[in-house]
Amino acid sequence: MNQSKICKRCVLPESKPDIFLNDEGICNICVEHETGKNSIENRRPLETDFTMIINHYKGKRKYDCLVMCSGGKDSTSALYYMVKRYKLNPLAFTFDHGFETEDAMENVRNAVEILGVDFLSFRTDFMKDMFAKILKVGSKAVICHPCSIWYMQLTFDIAAKYDIPIIIAGWTKGQSTKQPVMSKCGCNINQSEYVSMANATKEFLDTYIKNDPKYKNFPRSMEDVLINAQKKHECIVSSPHWFLQKDPEEYVETIKKELKWKYPRISYPAKSTNCYLNFISVHNSMKYYGYTHYHVEMSKLIREGLLTREQAMKDLEINFDKELLNSIAKKLDYKFD
Repeated sequence: MNQSKICKRCVLPESKPDIFLNDEGICNICVEHETGKNSIENRRPLETDFTMIINHYKGKRKYDCLVMCSGGKDSTSALYYMVKRYKLNPLAFTFDHGFETEDAMENVRNAVEILGVDFLSFRTDFMKDMFAKILKVGSKAVICHPCSIWYMQLTFDIAAKYDIPIIIAGWTKGQSTKQPVMSKCGCNINQSEYVSMANATKEFLDTYIKNDPKYKNFPRSMEDVLINAQKKHECIVSSPHWFLQKDPEEYVETIKKELKWKYPRISYPAKSTNCYLNFISVHNSMKYYGYTHYHVEMSKLIREGLLTREQAMKDLEINFDKELLNSIAKKLDYKFD
């Protein structure tokens, strides 16, 4: 990537018309952030805000919350906080669409066993045909986006089935801190960084999925997921990481010591825990857009002073090759040239 075309403050590249640099080499997203950073809407949430939410529901039903567990440091620590810090009774929930790593699943199993919480695991190949279609038709849709639409609908359905009032995720301040987005991968069409990606996802779903009998009830957007979910069951989504001023290195040490948590052997970005499909998603995002949703997330953290630009650039370096991509794509009957 041409370094001169990357914002001098964050790590977003120029990607017109959505992201563009001014004469000083600063992107429009950073300029907008500087303009509105002192507004009431952008005040940092406090832990008291979070405790007010959970205390309103605590002890009123069998489970106080449903914790989405990916096996990563953020979701594992979120589960840890629910049990140890806030004394809630959670139902831990994880899903496997056929591409989860054994390292991640081992982290989940260790956490739920040590914490002694009820655990629900869901395994399905339902999304496999959709993932394959994205690759085979050459769509610019980011694989993570329809996946996030699917797994959020699934999570809401589980919350409704067990009458759980709060869904807890491990999303950080670099991801959404506002409920309408509800997912680190569910792109918000109202954010400049995601406009092209969101439109590509919508185009793919409308063109290739709309008339597929297998996916006839598949939502077209995260907004559709939220609307449908609220019709079935009243439930809110939150993350302790939005409210706690904890450095990731601090809670990583805690879960390593108390929950036997380990970094995966291979990951992107560095020191993250994502499924195998994430490598393909990253490859295609870089090919079509020049950046990924991880660039968006880390750029937000940089603007908030929670991550240095230098560290973000290091973490975002591509550390995998076509051989790995093809070993993953083989399960989708696809091969990269």
